[in-house]
Amino acid sequence: MGGIVVFGAGGRAGRAVTAEARGRGLEVTAVVRDPARYPDLAAEGVTVVRGDVTDAGATGAVARGRVAAVHAVSPFSGPEPGFDALDPDFFVKAADALLDGLAEAGVGRLVAVGLFADLLGTDGQPVMDDPVAFPAAIRPFALAHTAGLARLRAAGDGGVDWVVLTPGGGLEQDAPRTGRYRLGGERAPGGAQVLSYADLAVAVLDEIETPTRHRTRVSVLS
Repeated sequence: MGGIVVFGAGGRAGRAVTAEARGRGLEVTAVVRDPARYPDLAAEGVTVVRGDVTDAGATGAVARGRVAAVHAVSPFSGPEPGFDALDPDFFVKAADALLDGLAEAGVGRLVAVGLFADLLGTDGQPVMDDPVAFPAAIRPFALAHTAGLARLRAAGDGGVDWVVLTPGGGLEQDAPRTGRYRLGGERAPGGAQVLSYADLAVAVLDEIETPTRHRTRVSVLS
């Protein structure tokens, strides 16, 4: 199998995916906004490049020759800087650029990391609509993420076979890799769920190597 391209390789999910891919012997093109900020990413089998996930031309250029792409980009890691600078269309632009750029480059598989907030709660409504379960301060980010998912769904049967893998609960950076997970549906699971970034990465690479879900969003559970 050929290599993959990871957009957002400097983040927690992106790093976990890169490590899992290297563990399986796959070469990785690690795409970040500013390579100078991530000197530790470069390693055997990993090529770090500058890229913009919202630019279709640039997206296609860095992905060319790879068999699949991973979208693990976030404009920022949390609400601390505030959301004044958040482009509400960021994930829509990313979806458009990925679908167009990957199709042009001949990359047929896209696996994106989703957001727990837009899974459905027990009432059938998105988790982010419950002020008790989801902080209102992060709602703008959740809405932007959800808009990107809607854009992927609106694309229909295009040239890129995509899937969004959404953690079904909390993610633990330092939790061990067990190699075990299960795929759920659109609803958030009942009870507390904790998934390691490493096991999320296992699910991502499994869906690249042996796709089982197509043009849909599913939850990933421990």
